[in-house]
Amino acid sequence: MDDSGHPTAAEIFEAVNRVDPRSSRATTYNNLRDLVKAGLVREVAVEGRAGRFDAKSIRHHHFICDGCGSVEDVDWYDVPKPTSRSLGKRVVRECQVIFRGLCMKCARHSAR
Repeated sequence: MDDSGHPTAAEIFEAVNRVDPRSSRATTYNNLRDLVKAGLVREVAVEGRAGRFDAKSIRHHHFICDGCGSVEDVDWYDVPKPTSRSLGKRVVRECQVIFRGLCMKCARHSAR
């Protein structure tokens, strides 16, 4: 599986299981949890749908389609570094922008 997609945990389990059918669903989910905790993978929460996982290591934002639920990468723009800013009395650990709307495919479909 390449690092450009945003698969769900179930999709990752299916891909792993094709290579090694002895792998369990629990092992896949536990490994994903550990990878997220270690900062090697990000979980992209998609409201009302299964969370998606992102292994792309360079900073970037996401666009989530309200129609089909697809998740696309959006280049990182100059956003303040989280470790150098505070938000009121809060210390910011991470900053992530999520754009929402319709992907080109869904926008074309809804225009018909």
